[in-house]
Amino acid sequence: MSHDRSTVEAVVKNYFDGLYEGDADKLSAIFDPTADLRWVEKGALQVLTVPDWLDRVRKRPSAKAEGKPREDFIVTIDRSDDQTAFVKVRCQLPPRYFTDYLVAMKLADGWKIVSKSYRYDLRE
Repeated sequence: MSHDRSTVEAVVKNYFDGLYEGDADKLSAIFDPTADLRWVEKGALQVLTVPDWLDRVRKRPSAKAEGKPREDFIVTIDRSDDQTAFVKVRCQLPPRYFTDYLVAMKLADGWKIVSKSYRYDLRE
């Protein structure tokens, strides 16, 4: 079964741009409003709603505005059908270097990220 990757890649490109530019509106356009972000901190699962995360994005200086280097790329896209994709990406907002696991689904209004789980390393 062959699946066109370009539609999912377009969402991921907007994700990378939105993160680097600190553009909460761009990120809001590609995340389903019911999605959440999950990560482990000090051994405990942390959960943040997309609206709360977008509020944080709006309040922090962007990596672009601070002149920080940009490096982001897709590690893999796993499509099980025409409506579901699992995407592993790497990106950075120095000093944090992330591995993100995104679940995207094709909804009535197009592809949306419906879940994000991630981990990061802190580097000097």
